[in-house]
Amino acid sequence: MQPIFKYCPNCQSSDLNFSNGNKIYCSNCDFEYYHNTAGAVAVIIQKNDEILLTVRNKDPKKGFLDLAGGFVDPAETVEHSCARELEEELKIVIDKSKLKYINSNPNTYVYKDILYNTIDLFFLYRDDHLIIEDFDSLELNGFVWKKLESINLDELAFESQKKTLSMLINKKRNI
Repeated sequence: MQPIFKYCPNCQSSDLNFSNGNKIYCSNCDFEYYHNTAGAVAVIIQKNDEILLTVRNKDPKKGFLDLAGGFVDPAETVEHSCARELEEELKIVIDKSKLKYINSNPNTYVYKDILYNTIDLFFLYRDDHLIIEDFDSLELNGFVWKKLESINLDELAFESQKKTLSMLINKKRNI
């Protein structure tokens, strides 16, 4: 784990110990901080026989393909997080009851030189009548619709997404 703190936030000592990949301990004042896994959601939006992929507009992985989604906020269900992220990123409102859980995969996300371990939860949202208008977004540089089997996994931003989409492709699963 990359050190998150150089100095203890409690006593400012530099005598910090990093253990177990997520615990920071100050031997000077007994301060403990657990940098636990963060929850994130990714939504596979299916329209007819294609799925929607977004194009990242920011690092990490600027320019790579991505699934719509993001981090789960405190006191938020994952279903609400899916709906909130889709509204924020794509300006669409969905029926949360139509979300179908697919699987989960661990992932890492580096932001401002801090490594975050995540657990990415994947959902399917099918809507054959969905219309996404062009929009301005700081997070996205556009989107594309692709058939599942035509997706080049090397163009995807995150390993967890590659694993989930690879599983769906290999199973030739009708999502």
